[in-house]
Amino acid sequence: MKMLVTIILPIEPFNSMVRNGKAGDILMRVMEDIKPESIYFTDIEGCRAAIMIVEVTDPSSIPSIAEPWFLNFEASCEFKMLMAPEDIMKADLAKLAAKWYDVHLL
Repeated sequence: MKMLVTIILPIEPFNSMVRNGKAGDILMRVMEDIKPESIYFTDIEGCRAAIMIVEVTDPSSIPSIAEPWFLNFEASCEFKMLMAPEDIMKADLAKLAAKWYDVHLL
């Protein structure tokens, strides 16, 4: 399944890593290991951040995605499952509505 991972990199230790020349090398190692489908860098709440999409075949692989960010950058990570249009079609929303919609609530 595809997951959206949002990574927030606190100002420190990232600033110190930039100053001593280690930030870029560590970022490259992390990305080479995780192999995201895509990754973009931005800011969130005034901090450096990255947003990436990764393929997760088993929930036990989540620590291997998060730990490099935690251990190297003291980052926070959030994981959200993603659905493609065909995934939402498989959910059969009409069947769910028939099961859960209560006309007496209106």
